[in-house]
Amino acid sequence: MMGTTIEWYDFFLYGTAAALIFNKIFFPDFDPLMGTLAAFATYSVGFFARPLGGIIFGHFGDRVGRKSMLLITLVLMGVPTILIGLIPSYESIGYWAAILLVLLRFLQGVAVGGEWGGAVLMAVEHAPEGKKGFFGSLPQAGVAPGLILSSFAMAGVAALPEEAMLSWGWRLPFLASVVLLLIGWFIRVRVAESPDFEAMQTAGKRAEVPLRIVVKHHPRSVLAVVGARLGEVTWFYTVVTFALAYTTGTLGVPKVEVLDAIIWGAALSFFTMPLFGMLGDRIGHKRVFMLGTVGILICGSMFFDLLATRDAGMITLAMVVAIGIVYAALYGPEGSLFSSQFPPEVRYSGISLAVQVSGAIGGGLAPLMATWLLALGDGSPRYVVWYLVGLGAIACLSAWCMRANPLPEKIDGALLESRT
Repeated sequence: MMGTTIEWYDFFLYGTAAALIFNKIFFPDFDPLMGTLAAFATYSVGFFARPLGGIIFGHFGDRVGRKSMLLITLVLMGVPTILIGLIPSYESIGYWAAILLVLLRFLQGVAVGGEWGGAVLMAVEHAPEGKKGFFGSLPQAGVAPGLILSSFAMAGVAALPEEAMLSWGWRLPFLASVVLLLIGWFIRVRVAESPDFEAMQTAGKRAEVPLRIVVKHHPRSVLAVVGARLGEVTWFYTVVTFALAYTTGTLGVPKVEVLDAIIWGAALSFFTMPLFGMLGDRIGHKRVFMLGTVGILICGSMFFDLLATRDAGMITLAMVVAIGIVYAALYGPEGSLFSSQFPPEVRYSGISLAVQVSGAIGGGLAPLMATWLLALGDGSPRYVVWYLVGLGAIACLSAWCMRANPLPEKIDGALLESRT
């Protein structure tokens, strides 16, 4: 959970900066809307790099081990974040600034693509029977403090005078990542390897090419996880990234008010995610996840109606419900639910491929799609709501098609092919 907090601090920091700052630093010649679109385009690069990270680290995570991949992804996430804080502005080196930004964002995406699967599996595979939902929710809960820390950092920057913020202030949260990187390394280097992976090695079940087995023997599981996560990841990044640009740009709400509202929603989710994980242990992780998809269908329109009031209390309520309840119900049971769809010898590759492909499609396109749909609706978010509700329905149907119980340890065809 601590390691995930650090990695998501780095990732969310970029998203917040893309919504508030990067259009002015790296794309000053664009008009405000096109500059925001360009900043979100660099933001999306990280998502499109995720499947590559999932494939690479999933392969070695199934063959070499979960722990070593977690250490590598931590460094691969932290170092580019620090370097982003050192990139010269457009005024200093022209379009090279944007090129460097895209390159470092790509490396961030590769790291996150490999990190999620390893973090979840380390928690779920260490968990005792009957508590896998709770243990699996803990790395998920690390997203909340990561979001809180990044929001606090950017709120502090946003409080600076405009000139100071744009010249040097925005760099401080990125440079501060060096402290978090050292803490994360100290924590993860002391964690024992997954017992499931060690048992798999002892039994001689290590797969030569895990991805090939996943695609050949488990296509249904991959498609179900992709469809289910599309609704969750699109909902989240629309709420915390697009809505930030929408409320501050279109509605004219002060940046600090919106960031404070996001912090309150994330703070609640830190507690509700483990609760939804525990609830999944009692009534089934599949059922809890489907309740979250129903929350998207019910709350999609309400969320934007509350934002439209421009009232700080109503905006906070919108973020609390959207992040602390709806998103927590989706994200909390995901670790255990998704990992149970694949056997141990290909589990890292299976969940990484499915989750990161859907992350690239849903999360990577969410701010761009929502911004385009907002323009299509002449400033009205009605098309954005339809977009969210449609993906929420797909997620509900996909979750319904999933196995409610863990996949048996031995799948004869896959196991036969996977023996070295």
